[in-house]
Amino acid sequence: MKKLGRLVVAAMILLLVAAPMVFAAGAKENAPKADGTIRLGIWPEDNKPDEIKMHEGFVETFKKNHSNITVVPAYYKYAVDTFVALAESGNAPTVFESWYTEPQKLIQNNLIADITSELNGKGWADWMNPDIRNLMSDSTGHIYGIPRDAYALGLMINIELFEEAGLVDANGLPKMPKTWQEVAEYGKIIKDKTGAAGLCLLAKDNAGGWHFSNIAWNFGAEFEKQTNGKWIAQINTPEVLAAMRYVYDLRWKYDILTPDPLTEDWGTGFAKLGSGAAAMYIAANDAVNMPTEVNGLPVDKLALLPVPAGPNGNQYLLMGGTPYFFSKNATPVEISAALDYIEIMGKAPTVSAETISGLEADYARKKNIGVPVIPRFPAWTNPDYKTAEDGIIAKYSNVDMRLYNDYYDAVATEGKLKLEEPQLPQELYAELTKVLQAVVTDKNANIPQLLATAEKNFQQLLDSQVNK
Repeated sequence: MKKLGRLVVAAMILLLVAAPMVFAAGAKENAPKADGTIRLGIWPEDNKPDEIKMHEGFVETFKKNHSNITVVPAYYKYAVDTFVALAESGNAPTVFESWYTEPQKLIQNNLIADITSELNGKGWADWMNPDIRNLMSDSTGHIYGIPRDAYALGLMINIELFEEAGLVDANGLPKMPKTWQEVAEYGKIIKDKTGAAGLCLLAKDNAGGWHFSNIAWNFGAEFEKQTNGKWIAQINTPEVLAAMRYVYDLRWKYDILTPDPLTEDWGTGFAKLGSGAAAMYIAANDAVNMPTEVNGLPVDKLALLPVPAGPNGNQYLLMGGTPYFFSKNATPVEISAALDYIEIMGKAPTVSAETISGLEADYARKKNIGVPVIPRFPAWTNPDYKTAEDGIIAKYSNVDMRLYNDYYDAVATEGKLKLEEPQLPQELYAELTKVLQAVVTDKNANIPQLLATAEKNFQQLLDSQVNK
């Protein structure tokens, strides 16, 4: 009965996410002589008409060379609690986006397609950033996904609030906080002079633990270690305690957080930053559209800095991103066709007229709607592709790169980037969020006891799911 219920739910989900549009497609001279259908889970939401129009152009290009393929727009937002049923019932979109925390779990549970053969046939595998390729591969080197993009967390600032608070240098640029102590001090000045929160800290869901993990790394924390083949939780440590006490001070000593961090999630953080309700927010290069296009901040009033350093000078930027995965039920023809569509979008490591056209369309759209045109994270290493993209970015540039250069310098510095914790990161974030919620709501919170409980809970998860 449980299995039947999951199948029914999966079928209902598919009906909701699959759009009714179907595009006929056109014929490549050497295209496989076989029919197929690709469901594009990467299709934009209905409330993004400019992106839909762009994708409709991509489809017109695609169908010139793929008469044997039917294209079905099927917007899908990955969710941990629904994807297993969708995949097991064979109803997952042909191609869809997920998170960098997911590939190993999906690979080990046989929920996504092995695309090694198709990637090798296109010559793409060797152009993937090695760290990302390893993340997308099983123990034998077979590859199961490709990067849409990657990101490194940084600190976004609302320049208008820095200007209003007098936090500008001789060049008229905002004073960039380089340490977490400066974040507290600048945030206090901003709160006192403008009334806005100095920092939006998340504490509603797993995103709170995700952001906190990067703060804690810069205080010297390490949340997991492997000893004698077993993974050991490292939450109740002096380094994590110092980072959590810093958060406590942000709330109870400096009083620079938004009124109720328990209501703040990934989206509300951008809303607070964009609207001027908060001056600083942990975020990444792939989301500069959120405070600007989505929440109204002028394109020239946003800056992106590296994640500030901790008290001992530690500075890491959490690296993650958005991968493309493929349905385990997709045929080789359908996987190859989906990869061709991604190439037309300009998201593949190739330099062709189609790729350049896709990149141009994307960056022109960003400039037209007030999204900062900035470099992407180097997920692909083809130097010709990077040269072509850099030229297009320069053509459509709409920001002062002095507001972003420190961030990109950090990204390019060896040793600064750090992948998320390897084992059960989402479960780790959930435990950290529970501690955050207590710390920002209870002035008398017993932080060592809270961390001890979190470590015990997380160790039980490691033992039951990893150390088997």
